[in-house]
Amino acid sequence: MISAHPDILAALREATASRHAELDGGMPLARPAPTLADYRAHLALLHRWLEPIEAWQGRFADGPQDAALLPPSPHLPLIEADLADPALPAGREPSAAAVWHGRDSVAYRWGVAYVIEGSRLGGAVLYRRLADALAPHPLRYLHAGGVPPGPRWQHFLRALRAQVQGDRAVAEACQGARDAFDSLIALRRADPALQAAA
Repeated sequence: MISAHPDILAALREATASRHAELDGGMPLARPAPTLADYRAHLALLHRWLEPIEAWQGRFADGPQDAALLPPSPHLPLIEADLADPALPAGREPSAAAVWHGRDSVAYRWGVAYVIEGSRLGGAVLYRRLADALAPHPLRYLHAGGVPPGPRWQHFLRALRAQVQGDRAVAEACQGARDAFDSLIALRRADPALQAAA
């Protein structure tokens, strides 16, 4: 039950904990010794997930899409550069993008942004673990183009806490975060190649 004065970060973590755990153990790079083929599968899955979400986000200029609150930092260019890198072995190209049906509310979009921004932190952890093993590929996406994720994450949290206040807004943000996780989980579960690898 969300209190009268909920902490938005705590609420988002609680709302998505089980989903986060499922993805932590189920993504292609979660294997004990992932290869560049696993990295390609990881990128292709994220591309299919993010393409419709970033297109949907591009319809707005307020909330997390207000450049004065949070400078834009799209993920797709880094993913596409990694997929085109000659160090990556040939493999399946990203399949057609999924469809995204998000709500338009500002708080909901902050919840979606929480999942996407948080993925940068996970990427940094993976980069530290895999940079040597998967060299010479530069792992641009995991390395966030060489920009440390910590300062942006702290900036995001300050904006999130300032912009999402009150029970209704927190509930909307939690729904946005759950929907973002659920769409990625559904794509992973529906991919036969990933299921075979698992």
